[in-house]
Amino acid sequence: MSDSGPDLVGGMRSWRWYLSRVMRLFLRWFRLCPQRGRRKRQSTVFVSLVISLTSSVVIIVYLCMLPVILNTYPLHWILWHLCYGHWNLLMVVFHYYKATTTHPGAPPQEKSDIPTVTICKKCIVPKPARTHHCSICNRCILKMDHHCPWLNNCVGHFNHRYFFSFCLYMTIGCIYCSISAKEMFLDAYDAIESYYQTPAPAYTHQERMVHKSLIYLWVLTSSVTFALGALTLWHAVLITTGETSVERHINRKEKKRLKLKGKVFRNPYHHGKIHNWKMFFAVEKPSHWLTRVLLPSSHLPHGDGLMWDCPKYRNNTMAI
Repeated sequence: MSDSGPDLVGGMRSWRWYLSRVMRLFLRWFRLCPQRGRRKRQSTVFVSLVISLTSSVVIIVYLCMLPVILNTYPLHWILWHLCYGHWNLLMVVFHYYKATTTHPGAPPQEKSDIPTVTICKKCIVPKPARTHHCSICNRCILKMDHHCPWLNNCVGHFNHRYFFSFCLYMTIGCIYCSISAKEMFLDAYDAIESYYQTPAPAYTHQERMVHKSLIYLWVLTSSVTFALGALTLWHAVLITTGETSVERHINRKEKKRLKLKGKVFRNPYHHGKIHNWKMFFAVEKPSHWLTRVLLPSSHLPHGDGLMWDCPKYRNNTMAI
C-alpha cells in the first residue's frame, strides 16, 4: 500500500501516517547506534521517554484543561492557574535541562596539592573525599550520589541541586495536575463507561479523544506523584542528614562496625539540618530562597567539591 492511499484525507496525510514514519525513523536510529554504547543508548531512550511523557501532559493540559478553566472558572482562579502552572512548568524544564547538561564534576587527573583519601583503582588517580567511581561513566565523580539513566548523566557535586529541584517540581506539578483534573477525570470516566450503553451516547470523535486524554493525564500524573514523590522524599532525608546515596550505604556499615566497638558514629559532613539545606542550595542570605530556590538560577554550589569543611565536634570517624 502506497503512502498516497487511504492515509490521505483531503490531500493531507493522517496522524497515523506521521506516527508510523516517526516510529520507523526512531527504530532505524536505534539500530544504527554502536553496540559499545548500549548503556548510553538505553539512557538516551529514558531521556526521550521523560521528554515525551512530559510533553504529552503539557499538550493535554493546553488542549483539554485550559479551555475549561478559561471558560468556566472565576477570574482570580484563572489568573492563579495561568501563573502557577507556567511557573511550575518553567522550573521543571529548566532544572531537567541543567541536570542533564551540567557536568557533575571530576577530580583533576594530574598531581595537585588537594588532600586525597585514596587512589581510585580504576582511574589510577587520587580520589578526594566524597568522590566515587561511576562504572557507567567510567570516571570518578565529585560527591557522587548515583548515576541516573533518566538524565543520561551522573548526579554529583555540580548538578545535584538541579536533579533534586527537578524531582521536587515535577512531583509538585503532578500533584497540581492530578488535583486540578480530578473532576474532569471523573466526568470523562463516566462518559467512557456510557460508551457501552445501548444505545450509546452520540459523542463525536473529538469528544472521545478528550475523554481518553483526560484519563491518561490523571492516571499518569497520579502514578508519577507516588513514584517520584517517594524518591524526592528519600533525597530530602539524605540532604537533611548531609549524606549522598552512596554515603548512606557506607555510613550504615561504618555505624554497625563502630557500634561493636562501643563507639558512636558521627557523619563528618552533617552541619545541622537547616544548615545542610542552606549549603545544598548555596543559600547565603534570606533573599536567595527566592532567587536561587523558587526561581531558575544557574549559580554554583557551595564549595568546589574537592575540599570539605567538617564540624569541630567530629571525633570518631570520617565517611569517604
